[in-house]
Order: sequence, then structure tokens, then C-alpha cells
Amino acid sequence: MIEVSTIGFTSKSAERFFGLLRQEKVETLLDVRLNNTSQLSGFAKKADLKFFLSELVGARYVELHDLAPEGEMLKRYMKKELSWDSYAKAYIELLAKRRVESNLDIEQFNRGCLLCSEDKPHHCHRRLAVEYLNERWGNKLKIKHLF
Repeated sequence: MIEVSTIGFTSKSAERFFGLLRQEKVETLLDVRLNNTSQLSGFAKKADLKFFLSELVGARYVELHDLAPEGEMLKRYMKKELSWDSYAKAYIELLAKRRVESNLDIEQFNRGCLLCSEDKPHHCHRRLAVEYLNERWGNKLKIKHLF
């Protein structure tokens, strides 16, 4: 079984965020965000995250662009032009079109943690992504959501 987790940085202090990663013994943070350099990301900006992960957790940082949503799709969802169900359906279709299950190595997910901004996984593409991959990879992932 491949142990993988997911986390969002919103509504978390740096202490809580990095503490959860350390507690979970995360080895690789898998960034699935479309925008990872925004000032709104605070301590979770791409460049800072690489340093903090290495120094505070002993973990690596990897961007997984294949699991990020498309910009227009995300923008429409954020503006409430798309319902969650419509967004989720479109995102899953995007993953299938990209054939992410064939393009990603399952071993990269072992002790990995998918990162996005949403505090909880309920309405976040990181949950959809990891569930999609788990289904395609024969339920070999043991998923834990950190929040």
C-alpha cells in the first residue's frame, strides 16, 4: 500500500502546516496548484516552500502540473459560474484527457502529500485527483487528508 496524504495551507499557521507534514512523515510535497507564486500563498509560495520543507520537515518539493486545473475552469468555479458538481466533472474529464494515471509514477506518491490552497478536501481538486488516481491504480493508495 502506498501511503499518500493531502493538505491545504489556507487557515493554517506555518507551525500547524509544517507540524502536520512532519507528524505524517511526508517525504515529498506534491504541489498540484495552478498558481503557486502568488503573494496570497504566504509561507506556501513555491520558492519559500522548497526551503521550509527541506529545513523543517526534511522533505522534497515537486510540482505536478498535470494535476492542476485549467485556469479558465478554476476562474469560472471561483466566480460561481460553475457549481462544485460541474467543476468536479470537468476536472475529472481533464485528468482523463491528460491520461495522468499513465504519465505519473505511483512510487512518487509514496509518503507524498498533495498540496492545494483549500483548507479542507471536501471541495478541492486535490481530493478528486488522488481519488481518481487511486481508482485507476487499483486502489493501491492509502489516502489521509490532513486538516
